[in-house]
Amino acid sequence: MKLAYLSFTEKGTQIANKIAESFGGTVERCNVNYSLSGWTEKYFHEADGLIFVGAAGIAVRAIAPFLKSKVTDPAVIVVDECGKYAIPILAGHLGGGNDLARKIGTVCGALPVITTATDINGVFAVDEWAKRQNCHLDHIHKIKTVSGKLLAGKEIRIRSEWEITGEPPEYVIFVDDEIYDVCLSISPKKEDALHLIPRIAVLGIGCRKGTPMENIEETFVAFLEQADIHEKSICMVASIDLKKEETGLLKFCENHGFPFVTYTVEELQQAEGDFTPSAFVKSITGVDNVCERSAVLGGGVLYQKKFVGNGVTMALALRPFQPNWRWQDE
Repeated sequence: MKLAYLSFTEKGTQIANKIAESFGGTVERCNVNYSLSGWTEKYFHEADGLIFVGAAGIAVRAIAPFLKSKVTDPAVIVVDECGKYAIPILAGHLGGGNDLARKIGTVCGALPVITTATDINGVFAVDEWAKRQNCHLDHIHKIKTVSGKLLAGKEIRIRSEWEITGEPPEYVIFVDDEIYDVCLSISPKKEDALHLIPRIAVLGIGCRKGTPMENIEETFVAFLEQADIHEKSICMVASIDLKKEETGLLKFCENHGFPFVTYTVEELQQAEGDFTPSAFVKSITGVDNVCERSAVLGGGVLYQKKFVGNGVTMALALRPFQPNWRWQDE
């Protein structure tokens, strides 16, 4: 996690530096380089976790203007300047705030003050499970419904396209039918159930030189629909190194927040699999297929073969994925 610390006194700065020695991050003293609001605005958007070493009320007022969503907000921890308590006040599960508070406690002796209902009742936390399984959450309003059932001692039903190893938590039932509360899948789901989307798909892209970003975007939309793939399953875009400065492709990746990697002709030629050959592509690039080969090099198993549109080719490979029932540290 990228962490940022803000202290208000010399004693607090010592605590912040002690924690930062173990977990890294930038330590600032309030009103030295940044005002309270200035520091909060900067790191709320840049860091994965904000640690205020001071009073909880100060932290609450500081972060209030920037709150957006439990899916995107960073973890926020308050540690008192004596290092007695570590209190996660935001993003305890999805942002990793609860875990971070526990880890801070091991460094400075602070008692983690965990207040999320599932944790204090020892109940399965589906959002924390999603984070540990590297899944994006869709239909997040259903987290409350799922957690409410578990807290009331009622069963929840989970359907998955993969076998989930280990023993299911109490009141969690693994099902293979169309009635479920939670679904683990890379396909879009219209049902009003909590949807966990593993980030395991690598999108391979080939395109003509100078292809506009709009053409790539239009092809992408059509490709997702044809392949029945949720956009949030994509963890990376891959192509040939001839495209590493391709403006439209770079803009497309930036707009979606996709990491972008490229491979040499030699690397692409060594990819293993049955690929769709193109004599034209080979005459231009030196390799018979770009999208499928680059997807495989970045992922694992070719899942969706070459799709063509607007002078753009796309293919998809899936990285190995073996979910388990672990949702918290033992």
